[in-house]
Parts: sequence; C-alpha cells; structure tokens
Amino acid sequence: MKVKLKNMVCDRCKTVLKQELKQAGIDILSIELGELIVMDEASVSQSVLKEIAERNGFEVIDSNTSVLVENVKTALKKKVESLQGLNEKTSTFLSNELNVDYSVISKSFSASTGITVEKYLIKLKVEKTKELLQMGNKTFAEIAYSLDYNSGSHLAKQFKNMTVMSMTQYRKLQKWNRRTLDRIV
Repeated sequence: MKVKLKNMVCDRCKTVLKQELKQAGIDILSIELGELIVMDEASVSQSVLKEIAERNGFEVIDSNTSVLVENVKTALKKKVESLQGLNEKTSTFLSNELNVDYSVISKSFSASTGITVEKYLIKLKVEKTKELLQMGNKTFAEIAYSLDYNSGSHLAKQFKNMTVMSMTQYRKLQKWNRRTLDRIV
C-alpha cells in the first residue's frame, strides 16, 4: 500500500517515522520524503497508520490535488536542498519530475496554497540562503551562484523583500530567524 504524507522534509523525518512504524509492528517496503510503501496492507489499519503519522507531525493525504501539491513541494525542496539542477526552468523540471502538464501543476498549487510555484521556490531559496549565511563559509556571490541567481544583487533584493533585512544584517544576527521547510506554506 502506498501512502502519501505531508510535512516530511528531511532524512530525520524518515528515520523517526520508520522507527515508530517498526515499534507498531508495521513492515515497510520503502520510505521516501512524502511517501511510504507498507509491505502487507492487509495487516495495517489505516487509522493506526494515520495516528502514528499525526503523532509525529505528519499528515496522511488522500485527495489527488493534495498529493500533487505535496509532490511539488517535495520535488522543489529536494532540488533546493541538493543545490543541483537549479538552472533548469522550474516548469520543465516539475513537468518532467511529476509527469504532469505544468499548467495543471501551477493551477492546483496556487489554488491549494494561495501562492504561486515560483513564489514558493523563492521562499525555499531564501531559507536555504539563511542556512548558508548562518554556516558562514560562503560569500554572498557564492551563495547566489549556488542557488542559480544571475547576480548577487538579485538574490539580495529577494532576500530583503522576504526578510525585511539585508543579507549582511542577517549574517550578523545571533538569533537566527529560520523557518522549517514544512512551515513555508
């Protein structure tokens, strides 16, 4: 049985859920960000699975639109986190990754979340920028380049629009104001 989950954003999420399911005696075939495949669906109560997921901050999703939106979020999170393939057009990347026409993706995402796919990607990039600034081992230009911005000033402008402070001001902060990726939208 394939189960789609909301709010899975990192490998730690997979580890926690895997341990919980194992303790409950539920055998899983595989677990990926946003998706779980249970080995023997006959032995698993849907309500038990839902309860375990919710107890750990995840949500079982079942509508086609919700599944599509979560797949978009997961694909974009992986893309930004890996810092690879960012130069590919978002529409092309998502259409290829999800095997769905981009107009369907865009309309479903906007209707469900209230923001565009592009705005969501910018928010992800700003959060990744915060992480890289906090680490302190890259220049602004290197950060901009790694996130596929044409210039550091373009990233700086988007960063300031989202955070109401410059990247320099943010780097100097001692209290980092970062959001977890599952709380962006």
